[in-house]
Amino acid sequence: MPHTYRITVEELGEAAFASDARTLTFDASNHDDLIRILELMRDKAILPDGETAEFTIGLKLFTEVVLRHRAEPLFSELFPHLGAFMKKLKGYEKASI
Repeated sequence: MPHTYRITVEELGEAAFASDARTLTFDASNHDDLIRILELMRDKAILPDGETAEFTIGLKLFTEVVLRHRAEPLFSELFPHLGAFMKKLKGYEKASI
């Protein structure tokens, strides 16, 4: 059963105070529980904590789109490599670095 999320990207810093500051909001579905996946990635401590959400959520959003379009020429060559990367990531431990 897919999970549905609302993703918001909001400019911060000086750009946030500009009169033309932009915010992007969109809905995305994923076959995984992204919050649980993020917790597991934080436990692995592969990346600095400040980068873990950025990497994990970005990767899961990207891989979900690739999965849906894996038969299309643009994604078909990428799909096996992405699958191999995801398997390696799932088994990765900090001590491996």
